[in-house]
Amino acid sequence: MVEDEKQPIENGEASPPPSTYAVNERKLMAKIDWHVLPCLCAMYLFAFLDRVNISNAATLGMESDLHIEKGTKYNTALTIFFVPYIIFEIPSNILMKKLKPHLWLALCMFGFGVVMICQGLVQNWGGLMATRWFLGMFETGLFPGCFYLLGMWYKRSEAQKRFSFFFSSTTLAGAFGGLLASGLGKMNGIRGLAGWRWVFIIEGIITCLVAITCYFLLTDFPEDATWLSHEERTFLREKLAKDVGKANFDAKMTFRDVLDVFKDYKIFIGGLMYFGQVVTAYGYAYFATTIIKTFGYSSIQTQLYTIPPWAAAFGCSMVIAYLSDRFQHRFLFTLIPMLIAMAGFGILLNIHDTAQHHIQYGALFLVTSGCYSAMPVLVCWFAMNLGGHRRRSVGTAWQIGFGNIGGIISTYSFLSKDAPFYRNGYIIGMSFLCFSAAMSISYFLAIWHQNRKRDRAAIDPANISEEEEERLGDMSPSYRYAY
Repeated sequence: MVEDEKQPIENGEASPPPSTYAVNERKLMAKIDWHVLPCLCAMYLFAFLDRVNISNAATLGMESDLHIEKGTKYNTALTIFFVPYIIFEIPSNILMKKLKPHLWLALCMFGFGVVMICQGLVQNWGGLMATRWFLGMFETGLFPGCFYLLGMWYKRSEAQKRFSFFFSSTTLAGAFGGLLASGLGKMNGIRGLAGWRWVFIIEGIITCLVAITCYFLLTDFPEDATWLSHEERTFLREKLAKDVGKANFDAKMTFRDVLDVFKDYKIFIGGLMYFGQVVTAYGYAYFATTIIKTFGYSSIQTQLYTIPPWAAAFGCSMVIAYLSDRFQHRFLFTLIPMLIAMAGFGILLNIHDTAQHHIQYGALFLVTSGCYSAMPVLVCWFAMNLGGHRRRSVGTAWQIGFGNIGGIISTYSFLSKDAPFYRNGYIIGMSFLCFSAAMSISYFLAIWHQNRKRDRAAIDPANISEEEEERLGDMSPSYRYAY
């Protein structure tokens, strides 16, 4: 556990514990929360909203207007988003370190806001494909960049509530997106534009305005924070060093450093366990309106009925996060939500009676609550076990980038030919949840074995230089992984 980790050594002597500083830790953490979380949550809320609002537009007539209601053209438009999104994850995190988060993340957000406005003006399938490509390219840096930045501010026992609150922007975006789409859909005909076009245009304009605001408000890494006093900054540096080891914030990242990260097999397990979750998460996010519409609701009613499952997922995610931090444990709090989601899929696979739509609708609550509660725990668990700027920046980008390959699978999970029961989609979701659970168990066993191995070796950390300790990160013999 975190408390059992050995305190890093500086100049042959133990670093002074944070308690020696005249800093109120509770007030400092509240101060950090207010400077770090609001902007990141707002940015990711609009990123996810702009990514999945195409499902809202589809139920408002986009497919018929663009003549893509037949075949798999709509699914392909969903898929093309993930190609640049996957390719540019790691380069984006490296660029963020060079350009600073407030500039890089704000630029990315403004870019996908402009693309979203353009998406509201497309006239054919080719235009939709082009805008979806550029949307993926601009959004690629936001999610791993935000998680990377969060990981630089909090120690492992503090991180889960913050990670889950940030990640829950997705559930808020789902709920807010349905509500907003139900209102914007009524603008049909204004200025000669269809309602679905206004969904893209208005949300794109709001995204651009939020990006400009975040440029001025978003904080950078702890060493750059001018709103911290010198004593607060020193306190925080010692506190984080005690938890995850020293981090050389000015360290240069070379191509060899990137390759060295992938010599650790645990990096691949981290990507695989997130990969399985992504298939299920995007399967629901992209096709929730399609599924709910089969229950016999109108287009506007469908948008409104998407809201409650997302709201429930937000509440469940925060409860799981609180308990995970309270017990300082991650492993079981990934498996339990997955079992909840599996139960939801089991109901959807076995109940098809049109008179029991309320049961099917209830099952959607289990799917969203389980899946969107497990995902932030998986990402936090993996990211916060990575030590040092190099391994954390590359490792988090790899996990998110590789994991999002699952998004490609999800876009073809629910095909129009499978309506109204969508058995193939539910089976795919259930299967990849099981795969994610298996990978989570593998990761737990891997870090448990590594901790036992290091305990038996009992290497004196004083024999390791500060530069070597920073370079090794969590591969240092003195480092202990959290479960």
